[in-house]
Amino acid sequence: MCFCIVAACTSSKSTLQKSQILTASFAKKKTLTKTEKQNWHFKDIYEDSIPGISLDKAYRELLKNKKGSTIIVAVLDTELDIEHKDLKNQIWINSDEIPNNNIDDDNNGYLDDIHGWNYLQTVQGGNIQYSRFGCTRIIEKYKPIFENKTLQNIPSNKIKQFKEYQRAIKIFQKEKKYILEDIAAYKRIKNKFIEVDSLLTKYFPRKNYTISEIDSISKITNDSLLKPQLRFMKYYLKNNINPKWADENIKNEKIKLDTWLDFSYNDRKVQGDNIDDISDISYGNNNIQGSKRGSHGTKVMSVLAATRNNDIGINGISNSLKVMFLGVAPLGNEHDKDIALAIRYAVDNGAKIINMSIGKEFSMHPEWLEEAFKYAESKDVLIVSSAGNKSYDLNSEFDYPDDYNENGEYVKNFIKVGASSYKADSTMVWLSSNYSVKNVDIFAPGHKIYCLSRSRARNSSGTSLASAVVSGIAALIRSHYPNLSAIEVKEIILESGISFDVDVVQPYPYGEKQPPNKIPFSSLSKSGKIVNAYNALLMAEEVSKKKRRKK
Repeated sequence: MCFCIVAACTSSKSTLQKSQILTASFAKKKTLTKTEKQNWHFKDIYEDSIPGISLDKAYRELLKNKKGSTIIVAVLDTELDIEHKDLKNQIWINSDEIPNNNIDDDNNGYLDDIHGWNYLQTVQGGNIQYSRFGCTRIIEKYKPIFENKTLQNIPSNKIKQFKEYQRAIKIFQKEKKYILEDIAAYKRIKNKFIEVDSLLTKYFPRKNYTISEIDSISKITNDSLLKPQLRFMKYYLKNNINPKWADENIKNEKIKLDTWLDFSYNDRKVQGDNIDDISDISYGNNNIQGSKRGSHGTKVMSVLAATRNNDIGINGISNSLKVMFLGVAPLGNEHDKDIALAIRYAVDNGAKIINMSIGKEFSMHPEWLEEAFKYAESKDVLIVSSAGNKSYDLNSEFDYPDDYNENGEYVKNFIKVGASSYKADSTMVWLSSNYSVKNVDIFAPGHKIYCLSRSRARNSSGTSLASAVVSGIAALIRSHYPNLSAIEVKEIILESGISFDVDVVQPYPYGEKQPPNKIPFSSLSKSGKIVNAYNALLMAEEVSKKKRRKK
């Protein structure tokens, strides 16, 4: 397969990088070693034939023997394993606060906030694990007003809310359908296991068979009905699937019905705050470790900031940063209030970059998010957010938080990131990534990224990880070129990415048919590019020099 790559190159005569079209041949796809697979997102398209961010090349050629200043990056997420040996030295410490004295020493409104704040915790302790979906909240709010009404009955000043109510009903029904289908699937799996297990009793009365023993029976039996049943059981054993596993998954799906989609479920009951009052901040606590159940925040931080070159775990993007952690994301949908307060906390306590690997389809108080974004912009703070994992075209669908309202883009310090894969071909886009030529700014590696969890290191995929990659590159730029503004850093990241002149498989939502035609990769985001650390640092050097010369 041959296609063109548009790369950024520097010119001593201009601070803006010019485009240079290079042709690369990938007719022979490179077979990756285990180590290369674990670090593929650090590779270079020219040197390695892998569409990574050229981080290894950047450290080797541009950052060798250079030490930047320490940048505070706020991570808005679930909860964090602060005791992980590969992360603990990279966590921000609030030097103005005395630990565990139950006094707000720095007078910022938060007691003993040593590493950040968890808005999902209660003042007394304990956490909120589940919250309702945005569609559930919207329906509850507007049902008394709009139930059984048509558009013709709605006054003009309420049409926007009515359409949002109708959209919420549609999404609610879809989500409920998916959960019920999953419950039915787990029940079928359980019943099939019991059925095959019963057949195998003839050969194994104690039911202590292994995969190799099932293979042995498959070779000697002439029973055409038994053979497919044996294949089922072999698959179940290989993947640790059994009735207990099915029951646990059924239980979890029913919890979703009873929380995400239950109008009577109060996800703020134990916190006790007024969710519709942004000034009511007397909730949460400093326990960013949380319930010690979730790993999402740990994964995101590890991609961003796992300690480099310590022979432990993995390498993050940079050691020249500290992570301020803010818990806002439960199982379900975040509340706008928590996000807005967390952004303001991050800005007021010294963060220069905010990573938000979060997302939802509805916003109850978009005005709070807009005000928080504008506040961050006024204080020169860059916000990086994941585009979402539903294969949506955000030209017509929604993913909040976003920097758009009915009047268009309202801030210039916000980057929304889609996820790319390690293959330089038509599958370059991770198929679950949202995309949009209007609302997604750029793509970054987010498929099969080797990252840390609470228990072990493993591959994971998502735009959450792609967002962390971009935040890491932004931190490198701000660390080595502190005279660049948040808006300039955004422009550099978008301008310096690499454009691939290739048609890719278009992501499509679960349950829908795959589109018949491939589409240009350049049509999936505003920049049409994949982020590149090497090029970004080259361009940052040029822009930084020009600013210094002007002074």
